[in-house]
Amino acid sequence: MTELLLVLAGLFAGALNTLAGGGSFVLFPALLAAGIPPVIANATNTFASLPGYASGAVGFWSDIVRHRERLLAYSIVGLVFGYAGAELLLHVSNQAFVLVVPWLMLFAVVLFAFGARINAFVRLRAGSGGRRQRAGAIGLVLLLAAISLYGGFFNAGLGVLLLAFLALAGFTDIHAMNGLKLWISTVVALAGVARFALSGAIDWYHGAFALAGIVVGAYGAARLAKRVPTPIIRTLVIVYGIGLTGWFFWSAYFG
Repeated sequence: MTELLLVLAGLFAGALNTLAGGGSFVLFPALLAAGIPPVIANATNTFASLPGYASGAVGFWSDIVRHRERLLAYSIVGLVFGYAGAELLLHVSNQAFVLVVPWLMLFAVVLFAFGARINAFVRLRAGSGGRRQRAGAIGLVLLLAAISLYGGFFNAGLGVLLLAFLALAGFTDIHAMNGLKLWISTVVALAGVARFALSGAIDWYHGAFALAGIVVGAYGAARLAKRVPTPIIRTLVIVYGIGLTGWFFWSAYFG
């Protein structure tokens, strides 16, 4: 039953990531429900999510290569600070992580719910070349470093943060932004998985079932994407995410 639960959770998570985002809201709690300790469940969630990022980046490759001059810098920052975020996670006890998770979930739900408005606001503020120059290259690097650190520590909400960063960096082509978002997410997840693997923090057995479900769910959702009303899915994910966050707060502080 545990393996079946993880496959089903993976199916839903993969489909959600393809259709609207928010797959971690399904998979991470399922890993916890399977009896996996919180820190290892979080690391395993990153491992299971990695193929989805990579396959998405391949799909946007023609848009990504048009900005190849930025790939090396973005990749180095993503690798270094994604690894650092994973390292930070491994130095947090399960007891401490349980207290942190509700706040991370709340942050991720807010990002998911208001991501479009956040990115529109950022694009408006970053609208002129002069403003972007005043923001400064160093500031953008530090922002990407902080986002990568977060992604290595906790995966949910990473995509929205990366879109906001890319808007600040001056991108306006949504296809290029989605492609680069997926590229950086892949790099950050690779660094995290490498660190988690070295420390034995990934539950490979249960993670493999979740990964299989994600791959199938993402593929199936891609075939049906045009038939499914995305706004309805996003609303359901937000309602579910709010309820789940409330449950995490109750369990951590009052349970």
